[in-house]
Amino acid sequence: MLTKKQLDLLDFINKRVQRDGVPPSFDEMKEALDLRSKSGIHRLITALEERGFIRRLAHRARAIEIVKLPDSMAPKSGGFTPKIIDGDRPDTPRPAAARPVGHVSAQEVPVMGRIAAGVPIAAISEVSHNVAVPTSMMRDGGEHYALEVKGDSMIEAGINNGDVVVIRETQTAENGDIVVALIEDQEATLKRFFRRGNAIALEAANPAYETRVFPDDQVKVQGRLVGLIRTY
Repeated sequence: MLTKKQLDLLDFINKRVQRDGVPPSFDEMKEALDLRSKSGIHRLITALEERGFIRRLAHRARAIEIVKLPDSMAPKSGGFTPKIIDGDRPDTPRPAAARPVGHVSAQEVPVMGRIAAGVPIAAISEVSHNVAVPTSMMRDGGEHYALEVKGDSMIEAGINNGDVVVIRETQTAENGDIVVALIEDQEATLKRFFRRGNAIALEAANPAYETRVFPDDQVKVQGRLVGLIRTY
């Protein structure tokens, strides 16, 4: 049986993973639970891990995978599918088709190349191969694509160099969304999106990187993060 604080934290992590595809930061957890320090969050996470509800991914900064949910939080239909999955990327393209991955239905989406989680790189529009993505990540419909992450500027959002992010195509975003942003029609980057009056702030999840601010007409949203695939 979980304590109220443990249940509240698990619920918060689950909702953020469902929304963003990645877990919240420790600071966000601390604020959500109204705790004075992050040491309390560490204790709660340890307790949830010991009880088998979450798993911390080794050698990954703050990467958390939800393994199961208590009955009170579990979906009434279907099963719970973690937003972070492990998988091998195929070497050659295969035609997109729905197929099972283990017990999870999956759809193949194109990997468009690499996206910078750091200094922006040239915009990518060429398909390199396909990757199988659980259909639960694409439950909101629309077109999806995947990008391989290059860099470490989003590491505190659980996004590491070499990860594959799943993106839902959209031209709009809400404050706090992790998006693919196209800067001046030339450079693409993966960052948190914030609107500040007539400007757009692209915020990293790594204190080593500064938040970059641009006039709103210089930034175009190309999609919103909905999932993450990690290969070991």
